Amino acid sequence: MSKQDSRRIVMAANWKMYKNEEEAAGFMSQFKSHVADPDVEIVICPPALLIPTVVREAAGTSINVGIQNIHWEMEGAYTGENSPAAAADVGCAYCICGHSERRHYFEESHEMITRKAQAALSCGLYPIVCIGETKEQRENMETMEVLESQLQASLAGIEGTSDILIAYEPIWAIGTGIACGAAEAEEAIAHIRSVLRALWGKVADEISILYGGSVKPNNVAELMACPNIDGALVGGASLKADSFAAIVNYNK
Repeated sequence: MSKQDSRRIVMAANWKMYKNEEEAAGFMSQFKSHVADPDVEIVICPPALLIPTVVREAAGTSINVGIQNIHWEMEGAYTGENSPAAAADVGCAYCICGHSERRHYFEESHEMITRKAQAALSCGLYPIVCIGETKEQRENMETMEVLESQLQASLAGIEGTSDILIAYEPIWAIGTGIACGAAEAEEAIAHIRSVLRALWGKVADEISILYGGSVKPNNVAELMACPNIDGALVGGASLKADSFAAIVNYNK
């Protein structure tokens, strides 16, 4: 059975803190015309303030909307945070948990990421849990050990489910223009799947694992040819409609 038969293929756009409402609406108008009949599941994760705009523009299409960050509580005195229940209520289907920028700039711990993933699942959101090594860790041949440790800690106490997605994002490749080679990415993601198999058994073969880190139209096909890579979490190249459309349509 091919990966296409057993796991969904997901192309997710992480807009980070870019675009205003006019730009978001313009992107969606152009993007929709290029992906009328997609072979993959599409997810757009805009800044939180732009979610209603993207949800409105995605209406009537197969495009899903995600949120870049949630809190682990449904409501409460958490100024500036995003409720997972509210995210689901306004039309989000996915959420990103534990992106390296959240881990680094906002000091998110593994425990926080676990709780966010659990909260997402309880609201019917698909969490995309991000893990990845630094340049120094890769140079020190610590990649596999780091990925295993991060994965185990970020999923601690969560029951095995294919509703969780994993994104392997080598930190040294994010926003640098230096993509991890396809063979290196496949090696890391195959290891991630083996760790998931040890944790959760056969459900590991149903979990979509994405690659992220300088994914572009000119390298996506090579990455997607790898048997364990089930899609991409795309940053910079997702900000232009034609660029992200080319990634979504990599096999056409």
